[in-house]
Amino acid sequence: MNGIERILSRIEADARSEIDAILASAREEAANTEDAFRREAEELRASLLEKAEKAAAQREERLVSAARMEGRKALLAARQDLVDDAYLAAQARLCLLPHDEAIDVLAELLVRVSATGREEVIFSPADRERIGEAAVEKANAAGKDLILSEETRPLRGGFILKEGNVEINCAFETLTRLEKGRSAAAVAKILFQ
Repeated sequence: MNGIERILSRIEADARSEIDAILASAREEAANTEDAFRREAEELRASLLEKAEKAAAQREERLVSAARMEGRKALLAARQDLVDDAYLAAQARLCLLPHDEAIDVLAELLVRVSATGREEVIFSPADRERIGEAAVEKANAAGKDLILSEETRPLRGGFILKEGNVEINCAFETLTRLEKGRSAAAVAKILFQ
């Protein structure tokens, strides 16, 4: 081996040693970078997972809350339907009162509602024939001077008092609707104790 070959061999050995050192350094740096990215990715994954779990819990809470609200609304609607049914049942019972009891109830109502005592009393066609005259006579016996009107209206029960252009609607539908406005809370309390 001559001098040039030794120099070339030494340059080559030094170059190889330098290449090996650079490669080792690059591998170490790559491994460190990979570890850093792996840790960063794991932290990001954990952070995203935590955020997703929180978002899922919040969504579940909102859905449960909305379901409870819908349940309360449905219960309230069912209760309201039952209260409505109670007033419809009361109205139906008024319309189906026995003959003598219907006369008593209507006569008492005529006495209480009549302002001047000289109004016309308008019934449905059926009630006019069945109980109209007797109810007016009984109210008049209590000090009124009411007139059984020839006019009839399509009422389900009750009557209309008319004097001139003024009418007082005492149809059972109207009376139960007005009573419902006054007493629905008390009826609900009784129904749903």
